[in-house]
Amino acid sequence: QVQLVESGGGLVQPGGSLRLSCVASGSILSIGAMAWYRQAPGKQREWVADITRGGSRGYADSAKGRFTISRDNDKNTVYLQMDSLRPEDTAVYYCHAVSLDVWGQGTLVTVSS
Repeated sequence: QVQLVESGGGLVQPGGSLRLSCVASGSILSIGAMAWYRQAPGKQREWVADITRGGSRGYADSAKGRFTISRDNDKNTVYLQMDSLRPEDTAVYYCHAVSLDVWGQGTLVTVSS
């Protein structure tokens, strides 16, 4: 069973940046598409971005122009670069191996002054 471990969350001021990482215990090249989701307090989990094995990317409207998803297949790692952060980006961010329907434990991002 593949395991996913996220890191990189923390407290950041509005307008700041964070880079989240998701390391898989197995080969993400074999896994295929990877995604990031988030869940804000009191809200449902929502899709943020995804990236296919070939590198095609998709973003939620809330992430377009501010977030960038990338993957390093050699390191079995998926990243989410988040710029121009807003208080409404505060959430627990989860990594998801789409084809396996495996989730990480999440990493908390708090955007506050």
